[in-house]
Amino acid sequence: MDISTLLALSPLDGRYQQKVAALRPFFSEYALIRNRIHVEIEWFKAVTDIPTLTGVASLSAKAVAQLDQFSAHFSIADADAVKSIEARTNHDVKAVEYWLKEKLAGDQEIAALSEFIHFACTSEDINNLSHGLMLKHSRDQVMLPALDGIIKRLTLLARELADIPMLARTHGQAATPTTMGKELANFVHRLRQGRERLAGVAVSGKINGAVGNYNAHMIALPGFDWEAFTRSFVEELGLTFNPYTIQIEPHDGMAELFDAYARINTILLDLNRDIWGYVSLGYFRQKTQADEVGSSTMPHKVNPIDFENSEGNLGLANALLRHLSEKLPISRWQRDLTDSTVLRNMGVALGHTLLAYDSCLKGLGKLQIDATRLSEDLQHTWEVLAEPIQTVMRRYGIANPYEQLKALTRGKAGIDHGVLQQFIEQLDIPEAERARLLQLTPARYIGLAAHLAKNISD
Repeated sequence: MDISTLLALSPLDGRYQQKVAALRPFFSEYALIRNRIHVEIEWFKAVTDIPTLTGVASLSAKAVAQLDQFSAHFSIADADAVKSIEARTNHDVKAVEYWLKEKLAGDQEIAALSEFIHFACTSEDINNLSHGLMLKHSRDQVMLPALDGIIKRLTLLARELADIPMLARTHGQAATPTTMGKELANFVHRLRQGRERLAGVAVSGKINGAVGNYNAHMIALPGFDWEAFTRSFVEELGLTFNPYTIQIEPHDGMAELFDAYARINTILLDLNRDIWGYVSLGYFRQKTQADEVGSSTMPHKVNPIDFENSEGNLGLANALLRHLSEKLPISRWQRDLTDSTVLRNMGVALGHTLLAYDSCLKGLGKLQIDATRLSEDLQHTWEVLAEPIQTVMRRYGIANPYEQLKALTRGKAGIDHGVLQQFIEQLDIPEAERARLLQLTPARYIGLAAHLAKNISD
């Protein structure tokens, strides 16, 4: 192991760095600086395309190509150079502007227009768009595909186990049977709804100046439609334009996005705990690897560590995600800086989320159903048939059916097929119904569970 990982303060950059590496291109400080460079260059290209503002024709194709090269090939060494400037200026976005001016000074055409780099911008104009790009691209390229992997695996398991009857447990007690496949299908449906909400959140952006009123823009070029121009600019970046802001974009869209992640994480936490419980009951066994150890002292142990790891990271993620969603939309008057340091932790929140996804998927891949163990529980809980028996009695007008079955079964030990058979034999119901109830077993009393599990859509 590289010594740097052993000295990392955060386990995301130490122990788990490989598992969250996919997020590093989006949320590292290098990634933030690279996005700032991209936004600054795109803005420079856009405003220098307004002849009435610059007094000259648009940039040549050669100049535009050179700018695009700077954006596309921004390196770690370039980011280090920006950080060196920041060390002098004590301002991260101004350092980006200065670096760009220095880098482009050798091109006469661009250098002549260099004061249009960061034209009429407040730092938040650059930052909010950069953060928006980071969140949108990480969601679409990393987080949604990772979530899809879990949904796909759960869908396959739901269909595979659709016909495996299982004793349900409401309040932790024996309850109306279901199937293992149907219980997993429930989570598939919930996660798909959560995914749809997450994918549908609009990531907003603005570039309207120091307090959101285009003050500097209008002084520089009064007759120009700056609102339409900036709307087009933001939308061409792939973000949703927010026309009403203070100095900062209010982060309501961010809050909605983080809440959507947190809601999905809560569903996955519920899944992890349920699977953990089924493993504890012996309903699932876990595939083993020869070299793995479950306990330092108990050789027999095969612990559900993947689901436990996932649960723990979901808790950490949601603590951060909920703080982000509660804090970010609040800013004193037109601006305070409390959002700045908080926003630097977006990648931490999503890093723990991605780590939780990885652990959950790994755990799902180890599961092996023990149908015999599920059958044993059903064979010892004939009392769950009190529900269908009293329901048929209601249909045929027998008095006090619920109360009769309550007296027969509630809190009673030794309820078996024979006890129920004797009760059914004396019922005043049609013979066909009596025969149907006599044939009923806990394993057969599953309603539409198998059908619902098999028909969970892709």
